[in-house]
Order: sequence, then C-alpha cells, then structure tokens
Amino acid sequence: QVQLVESGGGLVQAGGSLRLSCAASGSIFSIGAMGWYRQAPGKQRELVATITGGNSTNYVDSVKGRFTISRDNAKNTVYLQMNSLQPEDTAVYYCNAGLITTTPITRYLEVWGQGTLVTVSS
Repeated sequence: QVQLVESGGGLVQAGGSLRLSCAASGSIFSIGAMGWYRQAPGKQRELVATITGGNSTNYVDSVKGRFTISRDNAKNTVYLQMNSLQPEDTAVYYCNAGLITTTPITRYLEVWGQGTLVTVSS
C-alpha cells in the first residue's frame, strides 16, 4: 500500500556525479524523516544521509562536502546528489522513510525502497 521507489543509480567514473531519487507512493498522510543508506559488498548497511521534515540534514563523515540530501514534499520525494564519487562509494543505495499511513488504520510505518546500484570505476 505504501512503497518507496528509487532511481538514478548506474555506472560512473571516479570524480563523476549521480543524482538518486526516491519517490513515496500509496496511502500517505504525512512523511517525517527520510534518509539514504548504502550497503557495499561484504559490508553492513550504513547510514549515508538523513533529512527531517523540517529540512535538517545529517551526513556520515565520509560523504560530507560531496553529497547533498534534499526533499520535495509536494512530490513525496527525497534526492541524493552525489558529486566527486569515489570507488569506495560503490554500493547498493536504499532510501528509507518514516511516515503516517491511513490505510487500513492510521499508523506509523518505516518503509524501505528496493535499492539502486551505484558503481564507481577507478
């Protein structure tokens, strides 16, 4: 009933840029914090960046100054602009959102997207 769909991943050379998008759809009353996580091969999933409903942002140290998270509340969409990409940024990127749905009852949900692969070649 509620889903997040990511897009924008792909193959890029080191130093290049990509922009990821994640759109929420379904029976959504409101969306709170949204975030991007990533999981590299053989590693645990890690937080990359988060943005609150009030547009406060937080980043893992390794991406500060290179990545920018933003959101368009009218479109229920969160973005991740990734610049100066490095091979160590290679991972599957997942978006996450905390939201209120009204179907079948009003309740809080934490929803994950299916992931989009980002590959950075050296």
